Amino acid sequence: MKQTILIVDDEPEIIDFLQDALMDDDYRVLTAYSGEEVFNHLGEQPDLIILDVMMPGMNGWEVCQAIRERVSCPILFLSARQSEEDRVKGLMVGGDDYMVKPFSVKEMKARIAAHLRREQRSGSGTPRQLLHDQDLTLDAGAYELYIRNRQVPLTNRELEIVQFLLIHPGQVFTREQIYEKVWGFNAEGDATTVTEHIKKIRAKLAEADPGRTYIATVWGVGYKWEKNR
Repeated sequence: MKQTILIVDDEPEIIDFLQDALMDDDYRVLTAYSGEEVFNHLGEQPDLIILDVMMPGMNGWEVCQAIRERVSCPILFLSARQSEEDRVKGLMVGGDDYMVKPFSVKEMKARIAAHLRREQRSGSGTPRQLLHDQDLTLDAGAYELYIRNRQVPLTNRELEIVQFLLIHPGQVFTREQIYEKVWGFNAEGDATTVTEHIKKIRAKLAEADPGRTYIATVWGVGYKWEKNR
């Protein structure tokens, strides 16, 4: 399986150049031209991110801090800024490496290969259980949900409902099916509580992201996680 590298830079020439060079080495390459676009690619689980520092909108420092709790892959900063202070800052905000523009493609490839080898050697540990849907990230192991860099304060039961629906996007479930899956077959209570929980989940998600409906009602049937279009 090809390893995936995400390149983030606001200069199309650099992205095109790096994309061609890395595809020649049989990597799968994703591209983003701004810090905000990075969140659209987290669901594709990149194995390494090359991240420009100076970009309009969210700069590289801010992007790294926003995604580091949800992305465990190596992050390699690429910048025209070459002071020791900048290099140290790159490491302090969660980066794994720092290269200065203009850069050697040969050295870039060597550093990428070294980081990926290191990840493979340390891959015996338990991976983080991360689920992504564009700007939304659910850390199942930590029971935390984020939209962009903002944590959404869901209860454990609400998170379990979100997780169940999120791993089956577009599939419709009745209240009874959700209740049995989340509460268990032997739980005391009834499926009407699902309706109240989903109402609360929707309100919290809408507060964090008012422009999108995450959980849709299929009238007369139940609920589904709305696939992003």
